[in-house]
Amino acid sequence: MVLRRVVTILAAALLCAACAWPATVAVTTAALASPLPAASATSAPSLAPPATLTPLPSSTPPPLAARVLVITIDGLRADTLYRVNMPVLAGLMQRGASSLTAQTILPSGTLMAHASILSASCPAKHGITWNDYLPALGETRAATLFDLVHEAGGRTVMVVGKEKLIQSVHRERLDVFAYVSGHDRDVTARAVIEMSNGFDAMLVHFPVVDGIGHLYGWMSPQQVSAIERADAAVGTLLQVLEEDGLIQSTLVIVTADHGGHALTHGSDRPEDMTVPWILAGPGVVAGLRLESPISVMDTAATAAWALGLPRPAAWDGRAVEEAFGIPVDLGIISVPNSMCAP
Repeated sequence: MVLRRVVTILAAALLCAACAWPATVAVTTAALASPLPAASATSAPSLAPPATLTPLPSSTPPPLAARVLVITIDGLRADTLYRVNMPVLAGLMQRGASSLTAQTILPSGTLMAHASILSASCPAKHGITWNDYLPALGETRAATLFDLVHEAGGRTVMVVGKEKLIQSVHRERLDVFAYVSGHDRDVTARAVIEMSNGFDAMLVHFPVVDGIGHLYGWMSPQQVSAIERADAAVGTLLQVLEEDGLIQSTLVIVTADHGGHALTHGSDRPEDMTVPWILAGPGVVAGLRLESPISVMDTAATAAWALGLPRPAAWDGRAVEEAFGIPVDLGIISVPNSMCAP
C-alpha cells in the first residue's frame, strides 16, 4: 500500500515534468466566491496565563479526535485563498471551520513562528529569536504539543522541508524527525510513508511557496504555480487519511508561518502577518467562518484540547472552542500578538 502510494506520487511528478519547479502559470479564478457563515459567540475563559507550567485539567474535555495532523504551507498569505485556485483548501474550509484573518507572531519568520505554532507560546517564552539553523543555540524552551502527546504515550512525527525546524521542538520527544530536501512532492512522499506507519500528532511542512516568493516575489505567477502544487500536496495527504479510514477521526489543521510581500517577509505588514487557519475533523462545525481573533499560537492549544490533553498553564494560545460549536465571548479574547507585546 505504501509503495503504491509513493509510486503514484512519483508518477504524477513525472507527468508534470513540463511544469518543473520553478514554473510559470497564470493566476486562475478565485477559489472562494463568497464569505462563509459567521460564528456565533457568547462565553469563554480568560486568556491570562498563570505563571507556572502546571496543566489545567478542569478545562480539558474528553478526546474528540484520535490524532492530529498539522500542515504548514511556508509563506502562504491568507488572501491567496481568494486569488488563487486552491480547490483542496477551499473544500477543507467548506468541510470545517476557518479564518482568513489569523495572525502569526512578530517577527514573522519561519523558525520562530513554527516554535509558536507548536508551543502555543510567544517568542519571549519559547526563546527562539533567530531564523537560521543554528544548533549551538539549542531548542525551544517551551512545552510543545509533541511533548504532551509523547508523555501520553502517542507517536509523534515531523516531516519538514527545512532542517532548522528541529529547533522548534524537543528532539527527544519526537519518534520521527524527517528533513526532506527538495520539492513539496518529496515532502509528500515521505509524509505518506510516515502516515501509513501511524501517528498521534504529526506536522508536515511544505517549503516551496516561501522559496519561490523569495526568488520571484509574493503572488508572482511563479509563486502562484507553487501555491497550486502545495494545494494538491495537501490533497494527497487527505486522500491517504481517506484510504486508511482515518479521515473521520483525525483533526486536520492547515495554516502558515507567515505571508510575504515583494521578495521578503518579517515585518508587521498585513501581507506578512495574516495567514489562513483552517481546521476540519471530528466535532468541527462545517462551513463555519470564525469571527473571533485567531493566532497561530492557537494551533497547539486547539490540537491538545481536541486530543483531551491538559493545556500547560504557561501557554499563550487558546483552544478555539467555537470551531466546535461552543459559544465564546468575543469581548474577552485577546487580540493576537497583544499578549506577545514586549
